[in-house]
Amino acid sequence: MFADHRYGRDRARKEARRRAGDLVRLIDAPIPDLSALRGALTACGLSHDGPFHVLTAAAKADADHGAAADALAEALRHTPDRPFALGRLPHGEVVAVVQGGPGPAVKLGELWPVAHACAPLVPLHGGIGAEVTSPDRLNSSLTGARYALATARSKAPDGARLDSVEDLTTLEGLLAGIPADVRAAYHDRVLGPLADDNTSSRMLRETLESFLAHNGSWARTAEALHLHVNTVHYRIQRIEVLTGRDLSRLEHKLDLYAALRCR
Repeated sequence: MFADHRYGRDRARKEARRRAGDLVRLIDAPIPDLSALRGALTACGLSHDGPFHVLTAAAKADADHGAAADALAEALRHTPDRPFALGRLPHGEVVAVVQGGPGPAVKLGELWPVAHACAPLVPLHGGIGAEVTSPDRLNSSLTGARYALATARSKAPDGARLDSVEDLTTLEGLLAGIPADVRAAYHDRVLGPLADDNTSSRMLRETLESFLAHNGSWARTAEALHLHVNTVHYRIQRIEVLTGRDLSRLEHKLDLYAALRCR
């Protein structure tokens, strides 16, 4: 009798995982099959009405994706007012669809350290996508969740962190979600010779950073660097020649500022 009960329970869990897997695979499709998506939501015990958030979680190593799934599930179980379905994509990514709102990031942000306690030696990262009101926007929320996940990895590569795409309010936060190789390519391409690791390039980068930090003030830059104003003028002109940017133009200042932050 007990063995039959356990078998039935295990079978139900496998079926729930299969249904959740079907749901997240449909969400991962760039062009959603809305009819199939609605059916998958129903099969997972979720309604067709929003709001929804999509969350994703990952560990640093592929072998630890199970720990990421356990951590995300543990955190979500502590928010019983928000039903969810959690599944895994074929490449191992853990994805959850959470129904209800507002503000899941607040509760889950507090619960993530508790969830991390399930596997304290495993670097765990999570991302929360933007709130969407209909099933056809779930893929958009997944895209945001992946970006927030990349930001969390960048900020705490060897720790545990959960970020929300709705908390990306600074340029540094935005850049953190961009892959490291893309940031490096942008840094090298925009700064040009200034990206080189030699004394002259380092001196010009320091001048540029100070000039931007002091809102383009020649006098304050000269004071901060203990230079004559004419020296600052010369260096800025040299920077403009080497990068092809005009530091009297806002968009060019932003290009160079972002390149420096990508270092």
